[in-house]
Amino acid sequence: MTLVDIEVGLRQQRGALDLQDIVESAATFLEGAPAREIIRWAAATFGDRLCLTSSMSDALLIDLVSRVKPGVDVLFIDTGYHFAETVGTRDAVQQVYDVNVIDIKPSRTVEEQDRDLGPRLFGRNPDLCCYLRKVEPLNRALEPYLAWVSGIRRDESSSRTNTKVVEWDAKRQMVKVNPIAAWTQEDVDNYIADNGVLINPLHYDNYPSIGCAPCTRQVAEGEDPRSGRWAGLGKVECGIHL
Repeated sequence: MTLVDIEVGLRQQRGALDLQDIVESAATFLEGAPAREIIRWAAATFGDRLCLTSSMSDALLIDLVSRVKPGVDVLFIDTGYHFAETVGTRDAVQQVYDVNVIDIKPSRTVEEQDRDLGPRLFGRNPDLCCYLRKVEPLNRALEPYLAWVSGIRRDESSSRTNTKVVEWDAKRQMVKVNPIAAWTQEDVDNYIADNGVLINPLHYDNYPSIGCAPCTRQVAEGEDPRSGRWAGLGKVECGIHL
């Protein structure tokens, strides 16, 4: 059975199958498939109810998906705490790629959050800050879609080692597509170099993993690439992918 057969079969069955059935079938057939084929399946299956998310650390996922589905919605969570370089990367992405960047904002501005919950919540209760400024806004933004594409990889952290290329996002009751789940950092670096992909300039200044400015530090040579995120706080995930 080819990937085209899978696409056709799933389209024919969508009236009888719920989304979890689609996930189970796709996860089996697409494991080991090239990233572009996984994206092609997702685009054929979900059409305009497919989106992708980007932190604007780089435009690798945007490059991959836009080659298969031009004009795809790209959700960018504007937390209010981003580095200027991250916002600049978002602006450049809008000019370079055939995508529809949608800025997603928290229900409170930073000033309103400081007023209501006290200043520097990110240092006192980073889990709550991430929930209010990232997780909850994304949950709202994803409601119109049936599936979303993420760029997480199995080699990034111990919490991601069992990531499947297609998963059921039980928290949001939708499909999550992870086309580069099996990629290594070398795969990422090679794709960026070979395709001239836009990257956040902070990468050139020892920021291999980029989040909000108050919670991201430079990483020394030999350190884990994600050690600069929430350093000293015992936190490894913002909650979006949990």
